[in-house]
Amino acid sequence: MDLNLRGRVAVVTGGASGIGRAVARAFAAEGAHVALWDLNDEVGVESNRLGAEFSAPVMGVPVDVADEAAVDLALARTVAELGPIDHLVHAAAIGSGKFGFPFTNLRPSDWARVLNVNVIGMANVAHALAPVMIERKSGTMVFVASVAGQIGSQTDPPYSASKAANINFAQCLAKDLASHGVRVNTVCPGMVQTPLNRSVWQAWHDQASPADRLSYDEWSDRKIRAVVPLGRWQTAEAVADMIVFLSSDRTAHVTGQTINVDGGFVMHW
Repeated sequence: MDLNLRGRVAVVTGGASGIGRAVARAFAAEGAHVALWDLNDEVGVESNRLGAEFSAPVMGVPVDVADEAAVDLALARTVAELGPIDHLVHAAAIGSGKFGFPFTNLRPSDWARVLNVNVIGMANVAHALAPVMIERKSGTMVFVASVAGQIGSQTDPPYSASKAANINFAQCLAKDLASHGVRVNTVCPGMVQTPLNRSVWQAWHDQASPADRLSYDEWSDRKIRAVVPLGRWQTAEAVADMIVFLSSDRTAHVTGQTINVDGGFVMHW
């Protein structure tokens, strides 16, 4: 299936690792020109690797999405090197780094950085890129949220709350931008083996009693068998496939939707 993405310009925040990296790779495989925006020091290395693998224009831009001025500079640099932006995928996010069940394991001070990166960062990126797309009367935005934003996951309340905010704000954007030909959707991964997922296990492990501690593989296997009907990990590549599909012309009538790639973890009926 030709997704008609060749030569299009895509920005992927959080593009140096995890789901963001898989998304960037999927866009590059389709012939898109890709900008990886990431605070990770490896963003330049990763962009060079992708560019060489696919013989495609790929650039890495070090940027903290929580810094409005830095996002504006990243946008200017990207447009200057690759051209006007057609697609945004916002995958940059962090957790609190603590196991949040019960929530009293956390302090109010544990919330600020998570909300600043995950919510204000989303706002910074949306405010920067929307005018570019409005001017051209076309474009897509896909925001990576989480099933945790739909079910009130107690594992990390600041993270869960921020993901719920991502879903809600994406719907606001979809309504505002529809008349300008810009589509906005949200994709919610379930259980994916990313550094963020492993950090959740580590936070649980560190506060558990020695007798109750499980290895990462044991912990995740039990959780998957308990909550994922398909009984297996979701992969970053599976999430990326959905995101790139939603960014393509094949979904020209899809906007304002929240789509789960979760093995059946969350079912609404």
